[in-house]
Amino acid sequence: MRKIVLKIDGMTCSACSSGLEKYLYKQVGVKSVTVNLVLSIATIEYENISKKDLEYYIKEAGFKSLGEFKGINDIDTKHSDKIKLIYAGIYILFIMYISMGNMFHLPSIPFIHRDYPIILATILLLSTLIFLWYGYDILKSGVKNLFHKMPNMDTLVMFSVSFSFLYSLYGYVTIIFGMSENFENLYFESVCMIIYFIKLGRFIEDISKNKTKDAIRKLVTITPQNAILKEDGKERCVSIDEVKKEDLLVCKSGDKIAVDGIVESGKAYVDESFITGESIPVLKSSGSHVIAGAISYDGYIEYRAKKVGKESTISEIVNLVVEATNTKSKVQKLADRISGYFVPIIIVIAVLTFIVQMVCGIELEKSLIHMVTVFVVACPCALGLAVPLVVVVSNGLCAEKGLFLRNGEVLEKARNIDTIVFDKTGTLTFGKLNIFKYFNYAKYQDDTLLNIVANLEGHSSHPIATAFKVSKNLEVTDFKVLDGRGIYGKVDGKEYYLGNDRILLELKIKDNHKQDYAYLVENGCSIMYVVEDNVVIGLIGVRDIIRKDIKDTIHEFIKNHIEVIMLTGDNKETAELVATDLGITKVIANVLPQMKAKYIDEFIKNGQNVIMVGDGVNDAPALVKATIGVSINDGTDVAMDSADVILTHNDIRNILDLIVISKKAYRVIRQNLFWAFFYNICMIPIAIGLFPIHMTPMFGSIAMIFSSLTVVLNSLRFGRIKDESRIKD
Repeated sequence: MRKIVLKIDGMTCSACSSGLEKYLYKQVGVKSVTVNLVLSIATIEYENISKKDLEYYIKEAGFKSLGEFKGINDIDTKHSDKIKLIYAGIYILFIMYISMGNMFHLPSIPFIHRDYPIILATILLLSTLIFLWYGYDILKSGVKNLFHKMPNMDTLVMFSVSFSFLYSLYGYVTIIFGMSENFENLYFESVCMIIYFIKLGRFIEDISKNKTKDAIRKLVTITPQNAILKEDGKERCVSIDEVKKEDLLVCKSGDKIAVDGIVESGKAYVDESFITGESIPVLKSSGSHVIAGAISYDGYIEYRAKKVGKESTISEIVNLVVEATNTKSKVQKLADRISGYFVPIIIVIAVLTFIVQMVCGIELEKSLIHMVTVFVVACPCALGLAVPLVVVVSNGLCAEKGLFLRNGEVLEKARNIDTIVFDKTGTLTFGKLNIFKYFNYAKYQDDTLLNIVANLEGHSSHPIATAFKVSKNLEVTDFKVLDGRGIYGKVDGKEYYLGNDRILLELKIKDNHKQDYAYLVENGCSIMYVVEDNVVIGLIGVRDIIRKDIKDTIHEFIKNHIEVIMLTGDNKETAELVATDLGITKVIANVLPQMKAKYIDEFIKNGQNVIMVGDGVNDAPALVKATIGVSINDGTDVAMDSADVILTHNDIRNILDLIVISKKAYRVIRQNLFWAFFYNICMIPIAIGLFPIHMTPMFGSIAMIFSSLTVVLNSLRFGRIKDESRIKD
């Protein structure tokens, strides 16, 4: 089974996307298809056929494959399109003036007014031919999709324009033969205006679609276009496409890391905040991993390329966002299904309108106008854009906040979450030892004391050594490991012992710091005495510390009636100590990884909607079982198969953002669907002539554009959510 994402040209409405999906799905070898109208891409899983076969099927369906999708590119809103619209707009004003100026008693242009019907009608005919050429792509698409049994919005426009033009052409011929009174039966200006307003609407719509992709596009532009390659001791600038695995690259102060890799030499502080959310620059030296797009503040490093092109961290993130945008929720599938039936139903309604009105004795002209207006006014675009636009905006917002969703269903599920289950180690806590608290009894500054300890611990292989970082290298001599007690070493001629209370017994040193020691014990710390020349100069408590702001986040969940549960493999005493500190009342401890999944299953069977938050390794079974699985991540490997959501900033607070974005997204989707249906429910009866309101095809096209813009602007308004109160909706 193979998978490919193709860029599609020629889709103009949801009837196009749903029609293409249906057509491709019927083809032998195609196993699954998802067509994304907003991004203009088709994600296809297939076997026993080639890419050429797929592109042939797409062409047969009436569309065009532009090749494999490589990134978030602008929809074609070219500068030339804008120029054409401006010129066409000026011309439309001229057509409106000469055809309708008399209605407003405007001064007439010599020889181009109703006293010269043949001249005026000829100018309008020639103008219409120009606009038919301008809208040729729309008419061609309409005919093509009709023949492929996939009628779309272009098909409705094609019918309305064709009937209006042919009827007007008949009127023009009668005028040539002296029946000047038939000038009132000309609708050439309506043909021009329908095409112009359709073009204008689509231009605005394309610009709006581009805005929905801004956050995703920012990810693509993070990585630089060039890299400095070092070969045979010489440096040269190459394009990013030329970089291969194991190439040696150089990053200087102020430059961006070109690809993911491992530092071989040099040191530099780099900003990785776009991935990790950590605003403080990180020191990179020999053996350190570097991520494409990270900015070097100072220093110089040489690094070996390990992940290039589609394998890079940024590419994986972009793929996650695109995949999430492609996956359709239940409400989107419903809207697409309705759109698929919408155009054929409108064609039937329009034709029946004409037939019934002719049978009832209504004039041919009026019956034709009503039919044409039904074609124009009916708008599947608003219905088709109601959901996918909001989904793209939502995924963009999530991406900005470090939330990467693996599928679109996450947004649908998140708004109903009532239970959140946390693993402890690596989730509520950092999962590695850190200094919890230290007491300095020496004459040194705190930094000096901790640096002496870090240098001594740097010679040790004990796990506690990872809690200390060297700020300045010191010479350590006579280093020894004291089994079961600690370590010994000399620094600048002074003797140091680091270890537990057995060190004091061995050295016969009286412990005068029992109160501080008791405090560290109560907080679940591993405790280290620092002894210098037989004097206790420090007491350090080390433990797996709780993540920043997690306590306030837990309180926010509880305040909003979301049950919080700790589900951990740690012992009960340690788990309850952390839970009490955080305000979590329900703790399930001593649980093996496979048992975690059973607990999650039980919660779901009890009717709860559960988010499981874990580290994506031991918690994988539970993450898969949960309504939504959320994985904490260190930013170096974002593609975790077990999780539905990846927190690249490692910030639990972003789960609150996910819930509020989900709630607001579905509120906007409901509004969009309401306006889309409300518009058609109101406009189609008016177009048919059931109400005493006269609507021409021209005003019908304006109303149709207004419907689509209402949906688009409402979706973009949702995109302005930034740092509002997280849960409150």
